Amino acid sequence: MRKPDGAPARWPEMSTETETSNAKKELTYSARHLEKSAGRQQDSADRRTELAADRTVLAAERTYAAWVRTGLAALASGVGAGALLEHVVPDWLGLATGSLLVVFAGFCFIAAVWREMMRVAPPRPDTPRLPSNLLIGVNGFLLLVCIAALVGVWIR
Repeated sequence: MRKPDGAPARWPEMSTETETSNAKKELTYSARHLEKSAGRQQDSADRRTELAADRTVLAAERTYAAWVRTGLAALASGVGAGALLEHVVPDWLGLATGSLLVVFAGFCFIAAVWREMMRVAPPRPDTPRLPSNLLIGVNGFLLLVCIAALVGVWIR
């Protein structure tokens, strides 16, 4: 450090070698600290990216579950409406209500698979995605159940 202009007389005088040595030490310390800090920030950013990818996968699965849940509720309502409205309202109204709800259930099962198969490519998620074959198999079976329920509503 140099003695600033106008500094009191008691300001210690340092030699140029001491100044250079201290400056090198401070610079070395600062560089090490900056390197460690940058490494921590990089690790932190990478981890946040991985966690965001996991959240994306889990959000897609929650959406899939909501579509299937809605489809199952519509299927049960369609079958129930067809059976409960048999002698209460005109036959065509009970048939139309039951059919519409069962067809909506089929739409929900198709939309569930379609939404889950649309892959938003998150970077390196730790969470595995649901297998495509499983999704197609389960929802295909539920679609067959919808067709059978629709036939049952029309035949009653």
